[in-house]
Amino acid sequence: MPIPDGSSGPAANLSRATLPSFPTVTDASALELADAPVLAPVRADERIFGLDAVRGFALLGILLMNICGFGLAYPGYFIPLSGAGGAAGRNVFTWCLMTVLADGKMRAIFSLSFGASVYLLVDRLSRKGAAAEAADIHYRRMLWLMLFGLIHAYLIWDGDILFYYAMVGLLLYPLRKLSAKTLLIAAGFLVLVSAGDSAYQIFHWKQQQRAFAEVQADEKAGKKLTAEQENIKRAWQDTKNIYFPPAEDLKKDTEAHLGGYFKLVAFRASRVYQLHRSPLYAPMWADFLIMMLSGMALLKLGVLSGSYSYRFYVWMALLGFAIGIPAQTAATWWTATHHFAMDSWTPSDMTYQIGRFTAFGYIAVILLLVKSGALQPVTRTLAKVGQMAFSNYILTSLLCSMIFNNPALGFYNKLQRYQLYGIVLLVWVVILAVSPLWLRHFRFGPLEWLWRSLTYWKKQPLRITSRTERIKTSQPAGAPA
Repeated sequence: MPIPDGSSGPAANLSRATLPSFPTVTDASALELADAPVLAPVRADERIFGLDAVRGFALLGILLMNICGFGLAYPGYFIPLSGAGGAAGRNVFTWCLMTVLADGKMRAIFSLSFGASVYLLVDRLSRKGAAAEAADIHYRRMLWLMLFGLIHAYLIWDGDILFYYAMVGLLLYPLRKLSAKTLLIAAGFLVLVSAGDSAYQIFHWKQQQRAFAEVQADEKAGKKLTAEQENIKRAWQDTKNIYFPPAEDLKKDTEAHLGGYFKLVAFRASRVYQLHRSPLYAPMWADFLIMMLSGMALLKLGVLSGSYSYRFYVWMALLGFAIGIPAQTAATWWTATHHFAMDSWTPSDMTYQIGRFTAFGYIAVILLLVKSGALQPVTRTLAKVGQMAFSNYILTSLLCSMIFNNPALGFYNKLQRYQLYGIVLLVWVVILAVSPLWLRHFRFGPLEWLWRSLTYWKKQPLRITSRTERIKTSQPAGAPA
């Protein structure tokens, strides 16, 4: 995808209606801006409609993968297992489809929109003359998000992403002044680092596999194993159990999830602790940072505000899909046709970052719809979902936890993989219905309101009190007329 410089070419077709409104002293609304408090949450007319729609799409789409974490024993999230979601027929087809179209892509879009939102907040404060207070607001915002993430991870669902976003978000503030080009170069460098780490892990795994084969040969020959060989054997078995856990482990997992709330909290606490204590230079942190840096860059360039020509977004979509889908399809086909053997995952590890180019295809399609005004009921609803992304993310966890961890229902690790997507549709219906209805009467989602009140250390107004405000709230910047 060509990188625009934001000053010429497609940018010359810039439509001011697509950008957030920052009035100057000559604007008719300058008086209103002067009266508005500088240190306050973003107003409805300062939001970017396209960015909200992209975020809403990602929020819905991320459940396509997370549903396996909610409804299946842990390894079933990333591999078809007979003991966790099924390993044949429609279950394998479902796994393949979701791997190609959703795995890593929806999280990429969610991370990208988070990075863009961070920059948008800080830039807005700077434009309003509150640059000195921007750092305080940003870091308080991230620290409160970190606390929300800890509560979510330990008490609701161990697949939380908020803690990681907050941790990586702490790094974003000093990077905000970098040019879009530098941000994209940094993201590209991290892609190479991530690919290098994958190559090293594959090499290490192959070494481990060869060492275990030698131990097996000695064992079959009746030789007594050395202490080092026993360690190699144990290490290989531990690795194998990650992919193909014994039935007893799956049973313990299921019993913990259906054994009552406090038993489940205790069961997942050690897993959450191990995940959270990984160092910031671990590969999974790069997964978030790559897309957050890309989001900041694409917002600076005006890509996320729909500022470029239709042709640009068509090419962005075509290139994103043309690069991402074939790469991920080839790797998925290889793994599936080799029956998910442990050594069949190498292509998937190597093409993961390339496969995520599909995310840029999705973003381009959404921005095309917004820019053209097509499917307005769809894009407006997606924007409402995105405007309440924090509340909807937690709502999703609460709904899925009530469905799957309820001993009376007993759904956890009982449904086939393809059957889980009936639950996805149910949750989507709730979110798509609740978001527009809530925002018809309130300025923010409930958790967005709490987060903003804590960040600014002042209770924010929540209810919409006038018809004029209701109209302005329904017309964010860039929304089709």
